[in-house]
Amino acid sequence: MENTTLKRSLGLWAIVMLGLGYMTPTIVFDTFGIVSKETNGVVPLAYLAALVVMLFTAISYGKMVQVFPSAGSAYTYTRETMSPHLGFIVGWAALLDYILLPMVNALIIRIYMVSVFPNVPAWIWVVGYVAAVTAINAWSMGKTSSLNSLLVIFEVVLIAAFIVLAFLQLSKGMGQGTIFTTEPIFHSNVHLGAILTGATVVCFSFIGFDAVTMYAEEAIDSKIMPKAIMLTVFIGGAIFFICSYFAQALFPDISGFKVTDDTLPEIGLFVGGTIFKLIFLSGAFAATVASGLASHASVSRLLYVMGRNGVLPKKTFGYVHPKFRTPVFNVVLVGVVSLLAIAPSLELISSFINFGALIAFTFVNLSVIAHFVFHLKKYKTGKDIFSYLVMPILGAGLTGILWYNLQADALMGGIVWIVIGVVYMIFQTRFFTIKIADLNIDDAERTSSL
Repeated sequence: MENTTLKRSLGLWAIVMLGLGYMTPTIVFDTFGIVSKETNGVVPLAYLAALVVMLFTAISYGKMVQVFPSAGSAYTYTRETMSPHLGFIVGWAALLDYILLPMVNALIIRIYMVSVFPNVPAWIWVVGYVAAVTAINAWSMGKTSSLNSLLVIFEVVLIAAFIVLAFLQLSKGMGQGTIFTTEPIFHSNVHLGAILTGATVVCFSFIGFDAVTMYAEEAIDSKIMPKAIMLTVFIGGAIFFICSYFAQALFPDISGFKVTDDTLPEIGLFVGGTIFKLIFLSGAFAATVASGLASHASVSRLLYVMGRNGVLPKKTFGYVHPKFRTPVFNVVLVGVVSLLAIAPSLELISSFINFGALIAFTFVNLSVIAHFVFHLKKYKTGKDIFSYLVMPILGAGLTGILWYNLQADALMGGIVWIVIGVVYMIFQTRFFTIKIADLNIDDAERTSSL
């Protein structure tokens, strides 16, 4: 049982599909009202700004996943290149966004189903959805991947249908009344601060490219991981930009929406009528389930690596089921946390997700510098300086700009989460008398080695 490992069963496109599923392409319609309000009607520009930041960070992820082809992502990279203590804090911060994203998916499912069946208690949808996703993830990663791919293909087809209908409505005079317009990208009321604020809201949509690194130990060949990362961020970014362009052209302002916290149902209604609204909701439902499957799988892998390393209780978090070859206990735990989606709002949870994500992004960029410049001394040529110093500094700096524009609630909640992590680390290391690297050794082994 101790030697049970994760199963290598994922090819390039299976991993890309998991990344896209995690990113939930239809989330652009869910958060459209929130971001349009924040940016004064230039949602595509917010996505473009976020994409630029993510590209620099994605390149850093691509470098680090080749050096450390194991699950754990930013936690592993920081732990191995800087400090086990700092790695724990980064992993703890990343847990905040990884463990909350499955809750976001459950929350969105709740919103969708309540909009169609307003008389059914909301908690029923949350419990049913969470139970199904948890069971599939516990059963098999291969089954999770296959179902995720089917759901992603379905949602892409419906996004294409939306674009066709948007063409027709714009040609009939709806919104801007023209297919080709610069208004969704630039107009007289555009302000840089508003764009960056919007970018901090939408950056959580890009977390899928980061999450794919969690599948490094389940990839058929770990060498495909950098390509999978870049394909995920480029394809996802293109979908976000194109969809937000047409949505903004159709709805220059949000005054016509009754509910701005999740505008997807009304966008479907206004663009294609009641029937398309229901079809569009089914696609969004599929997208959210796909994201739920992928995000649930990712966070359970991060918990597994932290458990395997001993920074979380190893017997529970480091356990892999001998038959299913999945971290079953972690999968169930994430399911329990996701049940909290019965109550909170989408905007509040997404802001907390961004706190953890931006910490992870910042330290992945810094890990590149620590490993290649300080450890391997790769700073003797112009190419090395550009690749291993300039690029990650730009990535960390651009991420810092998004940091500056985080909501106050997200900063305060994130700081409280970090403080809890520090207190836990002090307790685990018995006030730093035990090295974090030795936490995966039990007390008997530690005593015999003294």
